[in-house]
Amino acid sequence: MSKPRQFRTASHRCGGAGVALAAFLLAACTASLPEVAPQAALPPPAKQAEAEMPPAVLREHQRILAAYGGVYDDPRLQAMIQETVERLVAASQKPDLHYRVTILNSESINAFALPTGQLYVTRGLIALADDESELASVIAHEMGHVIAHHAELREQQEEKAELVSRVVSDVVSDPEAGALALAKSKIALASFSQAQEFEADAIGIGIAARAGYDPYGAARFLTAMERNSELKSQQSGAINPAAPDFLSSHPSTPARVAKAIDIARQYKAPATDTAHQRAQATDAYLADINGIVFGDDPSEGFVRGRRFLHPKLGFTFTAPEGFSLDNTAKAVLGVKHGGGQALRLDVVHVPAEQTLAAYLTSGWIENVDPATVHDVTINGFPGATAVAKGDQWEFRIYAIRFGSDVYRFIFAAKHRSADADRQFRESVDTFRRLSLAEIEKTKPLHLKVVTVAAGDTVEKLASRMAVSDHAVERFRVLNGLDPGAKLRPGSEVKIVVE
Repeated sequence: MSKPRQFRTASHRCGGAGVALAAFLLAACTASLPEVAPQAALPPPAKQAEAEMPPAVLREHQRILAAYGGVYDDPRLQAMIQETVERLVAASQKPDLHYRVTILNSESINAFALPTGQLYVTRGLIALADDESELASVIAHEMGHVIAHHAELREQQEEKAELVSRVVSDVVSDPEAGALALAKSKIALASFSQAQEFEADAIGIGIAARAGYDPYGAARFLTAMERNSELKSQQSGAINPAAPDFLSSHPSTPARVAKAIDIARQYKAPATDTAHQRAQATDAYLADINGIVFGDDPSEGFVRGRRFLHPKLGFTFTAPEGFSLDNTAKAVLGVKHGGGQALRLDVVHVPAEQTLAAYLTSGWIENVDPATVHDVTINGFPGATAVAKGDQWEFRIYAIRFGSDVYRFIFAAKHRSADADRQFRESVDTFRRLSLAEIEKTKPLHLKVVTVAAGDTVEKLASRMAVSDHAVERFRVLNGLDPGAKLRPGSEVKIVVE
């Protein structure tokens, strides 16, 4: 959750308050794209790089930074990735292309490239990879999209799909024929995208192999991302659509993994690396990423189970029982197990002369019942609450004035009840100022590389992980361990620590 100045009082209204859950979590009546997240100052190389960008590229670059938490400034990681890119470029079909890499300060597992050669990789993806070959496979895949001009080709394909849509709307009078034409258009676009992914895989694996990386890194990392995605769904219900992971636009399927293995076989026989060679590659990579921030960015606050803490803004709250929280650049999102309830916490500026009761009925959300609007006090802070009703969802809203800004709790329930209202109020009552001692104690999580000792088991090392649940599964995903795999004494592994 970003600093207050990223938010604006909404200039438009939520349509009918009966929005779908995903739209509620994504938008919840906030204004347009946020400004670039006010992280720590960018390092001089990043400033120089931005100064050299054409205006259109710079605007897109800034939008990406805003959506993914800004730049993650780690010279050691930057140097390692830049070296990887240079090796890949030298082995590519177009060694004259220039790529500029930006590490994004986001826990999501993602990487992408702009047609201009801007490459982006998140620290979450870097943390998930187990060796440089896995990381190189992702970067080479994105280079493959650039080399094959996929962005331009996809734009042309989307224009064709849009043309079909307009023709159907304006010309076709037969509803069944129109629906069939639209369906065929969508299937063609989906098939085109899948074909692009396979082509980028083939190009990327070839580049990585010629650059001296293990071509099987692509299949390993596709598998790791799939397992991470499954684990994320178990932990949070995948409630962060604001910063989608790699798999949302680069779907991993058994067929894709199998195809990646088939392509890798063209360059190298399987299982030719010895256990010692694999361990060396892993150890070298882990040494580079040791200490990388894991999970939420320190400047955006922390999720700890059902509790959210923001040391920089100085507040905390605890979600109702059964909720999973997810922290995004624009808001804190929550979903109750089963999907029948959700919450959103964000922050807006409301003029001091405007009462909070008046703000709740000012039009930023529709269908507010005036009879439910009344003032409240939350731990000494002035507030107001109200109820809004939609077709499928009912909303209990709280606005709390905290310092110079107003924090909005928006609770959504498919079936609002007195018990749900009580739980929502109990959650809001946990909103309070953090003490100095709590602020000093709250630290970001990091990856720590440890050596497996004799007698260490997956369960034993997982118990040292500073995670709230699924510690064993998280340990296996982080370290690329198959179910039932044993640890080898003397090997290096990743754990999550405070």
